[in-house]
Amino acid sequence: MNLTTTQRAAAWQVQSLLLGYPDETPPARRAVIEQAVGALPTAVAAPLRSLLHHFDSTAPLTLATEYVDTFDHRKRFSPYLTYFLYGDTRKRGLALLRFKQAYRASGLVLDDTELPDHLAVVLEFAAAHPEVGLELLTEYRVAVELMRLGLREAGSPWAGVLESVAATLPSLPGRDRDVLARLIAEGPPGEEVGLEPFAPPSYMPAPIGGRR
Repeated sequence: MNLTTTQRAAAWQVQSLLLGYPDETPPARRAVIEQAVGALPTAVAAPLRSLLHHFDSTAPLTLATEYVDTFDHRKRFSPYLTYFLYGDTRKRGLALLRFKQAYRASGLVLDDTELPDHLAVVLEFAAAHPEVGLELLTEYRVAVELMRLGLREAGSPWAGVLESVAATLPSLPGRDRDVLARLIAEGPPGEEVGLEPFAPPSYMPAPIGGRR
């Protein structure tokens, strides 16, 4: 789908907000979200309207429980993009480092309260840095697709956010479709070694944009 940079950035900002914990949104902020959604192309906006409708028709406590049950209790719906491709392996540590390097090169330094590959964090970063953000999201297009398919199959209202994210990204190329099929069949790698990188700096993957 052909989107302008401004449209992508606006979509990513709204998607990031809607992937956050569903606390009671102040009316003024909700109005801004609805206005932003209304300005987006139908393919990007319609799935978001579905989730907003669910927010309006569901009690706050029920909504919070649904959110926690979905994203905190089931790895199948993990919001952490590197998990889908690398599981809890050494390679995931390297991938997380690459996210941090990309953020740092753009002037953003995260604190230690959140991993840098959380989709909401990536989308918020991408909204402010669309070129680098598009690179990151495209690189993890398979992870986005796995999350989208899982949420859709489970009938989760948050599937709408992933449908919307997918509409802002390029289609999966053939090689990624092969990776997707394998991960659906086998799941992420399962080597439990923690998240710290084990390779010396000379073997670290190059940061997005080619800057260290």
